[in-house]
Amino acid sequence: MGMVAALNRQQANALVLFLNYKKYHWLTFGPLFRDLHLLFEEYGTELLTSIDELAERSLMLDGQPIADPADYLTKATVAPSQGALTVAQMVNEAIAAHEVVIQELHADAAAAGEDIGTADLFTRLVQTHQKQRWFLREVSRKGDGLIN
Repeated sequence: MGMVAALNRQQANALVLFLNYKKYHWLTFGPLFRDLHLLFEEYGTELLTSIDELAERSLMLDGQPIADPADYLTKATVAPSQGALTVAQMVNEAIAAHEVVIQELHADAAAAGEDIGTADLFTRLVQTHQKQRWFLREVSRKGDGLIN
């Protein structure tokens, strides 16, 4: 897979994750409502910022970023959230999405090789996804019954 295709896939994944986080932000509930409401908004905003970086990097490589909304779902490897979910399901769904993206970003960074600009972007983004996954794992692993 070429670098522009990898950038497009990650651009699509970032938009799907952003939209998933907006859903979680709007529909979260329970005793951790305030914290999760704000956390989901923060994470969505971080991912929204990355969409432009990924698209611009495609252009820097003389490629074409995803521009048509209909093309995002066909390029994404992260599934869009569907249906009514418990808070635990929202958190677990987000963790699973980050797992997919982290694995891909590791491979994409390695494939970038001497293209250090693209490798740096992938490396920086993997850190964002790892941090978000870490926080979400901490929310879900305690088993204290606060998320349901």
